[in-house]
Amino acid sequence: MKSISLLAVGLVLIYYFSTASAGVVETSFHVRNLTVNRLCQNQVITAVNGTLPGPTLSVKEGDTVVVHVFNESPYNLTIHWHGVFQRLTQWADGPEFVTQCPIRPGGNYTYRFNLTGQEGTLWWHAHSQWLRATVYGALIIRPRTGRNYPFRTPFREDTILLGEWWNADPNDVERAALATGGAPVNADAYTVNGWPGDLFNSCTSISNNTYRLNVVPGRTYLLRIINAALNNQFFFKIANHNLTVVAVDAAYTNPFRTDVVVIGPGQTTDVLLTANQSPGLYYMAAHPYASAIAVPFNANTTTGILAYPNTTQTTPILPVLPAFNDTPTAFTFSSNLTGLVTSRFWSSVPQTVDENMFITIGLGLSDCGSNQTCQGIFGQRLAASMNNHSFVLPPRISLLEAYFRNVSGVYTTDFPDQPPMVFDYTNLNNSFNQSLLMTPKVTSVKKIKFNSTVQIVFQNTALIGVENHPMHLHGFNFYVLAQGFGNYDPTNDPRKFNLVNPQERNTLGVPVGGWAVVRFRANNPGMWFIHCHLEVHLPWGLGTVFLVENGGTPESTLPPPPADFPQC
Repeated sequence: MKSISLLAVGLVLIYYFSTASAGVVETSFHVRNLTVNRLCQNQVITAVNGTLPGPTLSVKEGDTVVVHVFNESPYNLTIHWHGVFQRLTQWADGPEFVTQCPIRPGGNYTYRFNLTGQEGTLWWHAHSQWLRATVYGALIIRPRTGRNYPFRTPFREDTILLGEWWNADPNDVERAALATGGAPVNADAYTVNGWPGDLFNSCTSISNNTYRLNVVPGRTYLLRIINAALNNQFFFKIANHNLTVVAVDAAYTNPFRTDVVVIGPGQTTDVLLTANQSPGLYYMAAHPYASAIAVPFNANTTTGILAYPNTTQTTPILPVLPAFNDTPTAFTFSSNLTGLVTSRFWSSVPQTVDENMFITIGLGLSDCGSNQTCQGIFGQRLAASMNNHSFVLPPRISLLEAYFRNVSGVYTTDFPDQPPMVFDYTNLNNSFNQSLLMTPKVTSVKKIKFNSTVQIVFQNTALIGVENHPMHLHGFNFYVLAQGFGNYDPTNDPRKFNLVNPQERNTLGVPVGGWAVVRFRANNPGMWFIHCHLEVHLPWGLGTVFLVENGGTPESTLPPPPADFPQC
């Protein structure tokens, strides 16, 4: 009896010490119109709490986050907490018509979720139309009290948010493209923490138009780099400085030394920077990694300034960025990252697979419709698909609510594990093969049993054009087992799998004209969006949803929606 009592006391103490440092972080987001000046003109944007980027949420691992969102803008709105697992809080995940109906103008909704088991850099953004062009901000998760980073504590931390800027309402840009079936116009600028930098045409001084990071010589800084852009992947460098990658997508990595970071939309990269150069001014600079052939893009460079004290220099040193189409550099960076197995949150890679999926991803065409004129190839609408299913969101109820309330006719569960036709996927001669280009518009999802191990081969296609696609999975991290170019070889390529210490992340750029293999355990019930994070491809249909079934216990069963859940 005494031993049982001691065991009970021990369990209570373990629980106490594991939760004592956890707290509640509560704040409000007021989303409304804001007039800002960029590129020599005033522009009305949608912003949170009157800032661009929006406010940074700084929390500790284990904290509960409560965000009251008040939609005072003229648009429907949702907020997605990119990379947060949302264990049994999927009603707070945020993608419009996947997990919730939008917050209507004048409405409000409170997002509540816990951040146990995650440390590092994540971010939040609107998940409605193109609002995330200006509705975004950082979500920083530091170790709880009494715990340290798995690297030497930096002197200071700083957040670098890369973005895009239009001299227009981004929602108007999207609507114009969808109306014609063609591609949207490119951004007018790229930004570092909301500012294009002084290499862009500007009517204000450098000090007012360029983000500046003042450093102390000899000190080491942790830079949290976030790509919040809609449609561009970036090369990022700091002149004359090397960087050490220590985490990606809030998952620790083995230290990787590099002079360039490659980062796709949705991805985060934590790097250590030591201020070990001569006193002076050094540009931190980013320009696109443009993997698609013959697709126009804005070739300008956005900058911030790394500034040492007591310098007489007036013009910062500019780094030499890789060529826009430097795929070897992009692949070298992505393929050399490995997971830190000594991290307290590391879990071994599942060695057996329950669900094997081979998913082709890429562009295509959908029917223009009768009595319409479309600007896509062959007079059709530009589209995108996974396994030739071009995903369409339901218009009047979210998929999660339809599943929870057993509403029929909203979606089907016939998303295929294999493409409907086998062909030479990456052969450029097939780019405009009309027998392969047309894709049906459907709302089909993939049903997965709780706790199954899922392995996905993402196979890029050359349809319309080859391109690197940053694929993002909601609700989970996945292990990146391998990646390569050409068509995936099921006989030889599995020999390349890293089953020991693969990088772990929530967004992966599938190599241009190539493939990637990822694996994850489906231990989180609900409807989870998986899609390309190039925003132009989302309304075109490059996505689907994984329906993870309940597990049969209270701890593995989706709870009902909260009382203030938005209604359609």
